[in-house]
Amino acid sequence: MDVGLVCDSCSAFSPMGAQRCLRCGESLSLDKLTTKGPPSARAAVATASDSTGRTPVPVRPPATAQGAAQGGLECPTCGAMVPVGHRFCFSCGSRMPDAPAPVESFEDRTSVRHPIAPAPAPRPHKPNRSTMFFGAIQAAHAKLTVIRGDGMDGVSYTLAGEEHVAGRGDVALPFADDPYLSPQHANFFYRDGKLVVRDLDSLNGVFVRIHGSLAIPYGTRFLVGEQILEVQRGSDAPADTDLPSPDGTYFFASPRRASNLRLVQTLRGGDTALALRAASDTITIGREGNDLDFPEDPFISGHHARVSWEGGAVLLADLSSRNGTFVRIVGEHVLDHGDYVFMGQELLRVEIV
Repeated sequence: MDVGLVCDSCSAFSPMGAQRCLRCGESLSLDKLTTKGPPSARAAVATASDSTGRTPVPVRPPATAQGAAQGGLECPTCGAMVPVGHRFCFSCGSRMPDAPAPVESFEDRTSVRHPIAPAPAPRPHKPNRSTMFFGAIQAAHAKLTVIRGDGMDGVSYTLAGEEHVAGRGDVALPFADDPYLSPQHANFFYRDGKLVVRDLDSLNGVFVRIHGSLAIPYGTRFLVGEQILEVQRGSDAPADTDLPSPDGTYFFASPRRASNLRLVQTLRGGDTALALRAASDTITIGREGNDLDFPEDPFISGHHARVSWEGGAVLLADLSSRNGTFVRIVGEHVLDHGDYVFMGQELLRVEIV
């Protein structure tokens, strides 16, 4: 049989040797129970048996919802406080009953047990204002990248403004060390969302690389390698137009042939060098095996360009050369992504962003 102590205050059963009641914490003493108190209290030390005569079981108060709410349940066998969720008593090994559901109050039933994120507070009203760019590159529509002599990319100029003057002077795109640039050589600006380059009456002009073939008028200057050439109209005068001198002597020279094309080379300083009159309606230009060869120019391909007379117009064609063929613009020119601009000694690649 189990022997224990019954608390005078709450009548809870506690095992022998306990100093305080396991339910209410009241001080317990065997001497106190046996020498003081009413007979009912002293008799509580005895055991109780059921009417069937089965093995006596100690009288224990049932586990309460209050005990569960305090974090534990009383073992019905030994009275030890067992944490909620344990299926067996850690003191005597008895099976623990299921924890009773806590008694809900009105507030419990109406409150939210599972916390959720509170609704965000309304943002304060701010006056309307536009978002600003933190860098000029984001505001730009295009940029110019300098191609160095080794073919690699050099410095890049971001075109974030309305106009961008390039030249040797105090301008937005300065090239102070290039003696072939005018102080204000060219202007790069936007019109209707397009990038346009304008020649500012420079001495040496602005050249743009052509794609495939291009119809050009007489008097156009173009660049192949380091050679500046100008296409001119050939003479269509017949051979009998030569007139003698007053004494009847004819001037002797190369025979005159009718031609639609003539190329004139311009040297540095402005002098005119060779002039080639086309024997047919086509003149090919390159380093070797052409109508006009420049074997000492390292920037010219073997077969570089072709000038031809077709259907009453002059056509300039690039023959898939490595460095391209460039035409001098008159006035201004609309640029596209991937175009190349040559001015002075600067080669620039156009990038539309």
